[in-house]
Amino acid sequence: RVQLVESGGGPVQTGGSLRLSCAFSGINGTNWYMGWVRQPPGKKREGVASIYSVVSGGTTRVAYAMKDRVTISKDNAKNTLYLQMNSLKPEDAAIYYCAAGPAEFGPRSYCTDTDCYSSDGRPIGFWGQGTPVTVYS
Repeated sequence: RVQLVESGGGPVQTGGSLRLSCAFSGINGTNWYMGWVRQPPGKKREGVASIYSVVSGGTTRVAYAMKDRVTISKDNAKNTLYLQMNSLKPEDAAIYYCAAGPAEFGPRSYCTDTDCYSSDGRPIGFWGQGTPVTVYS
């Protein structure tokens, strides 16, 4: 059974940093995609970063607008996916979701209010409950 549990969100001052964590189970040993998707208030979900690998590390993709401020990483020994965010801006405020599945997805995936899809139309598959990030001046 796949489980994704996010943590690490909260209030942060503009220019500050946060590291989000996603504890996962039921995924080890698979060639699934994992990543982070965020949903700003009143807006659709949008891809932030994704990673593809069976082992720790792997091939990563980050949203172009955030590429200098965000790092995604995965530690299979700890069953944890991370998102390090630096120089946070008010527009980064959102619910941040951990997502995983066999379908390819990334920062450019099409997303709705409730799901994101691979280029062949398959939904991501599995989501965590989300962790809120608030950025204040």
